[in-house]
Amino acid sequence: MENNTIVINQEVIDVKKIIFDENSCPVTATMQVLGGKWKSILINAIYLTAPARFGELRRSVKGITQSMLTSQLRELEDDGIISRKIYAEIPPRVEYTLTEFGLTLSPIMLAMAKWGEEYRMSKQKE
Repeated sequence: MENNTIVINQEVIDVKKIIFDENSCPVTATMQVLGGKWKSILINAIYLTAPARFGELRRSVKGITQSMLTSQLRELEDDGIISRKIYAEIPPRVEYTLTEFGLTLSPIMLAMAKWGEEYRMSKQKE
């Protein structure tokens, strides 16, 4: 097979004929959800401590401001990655968990963590 072809579901596609742009690239769609400084950290923190409360996240995610935490949690909720449950208590209690759809990120996050560790190790050897 030539370098300018790929196989997708047994169909050979000429790479030169594919148009790459931000609207059609599935990796870009993934990075829009996971990208930025805080989202992957928050997804990981919620995954490991669920149900996670706002105050717990604020204390455990080093360096994040309250407004940034609120913003990032809203974006993750809008994207269907996390769910927010509000309890009618005084003081109000809010808990965050990954949705079923959010849990489908687990293999991606694990693969990224493995790659990141290998990358760190290779940089330390230099």
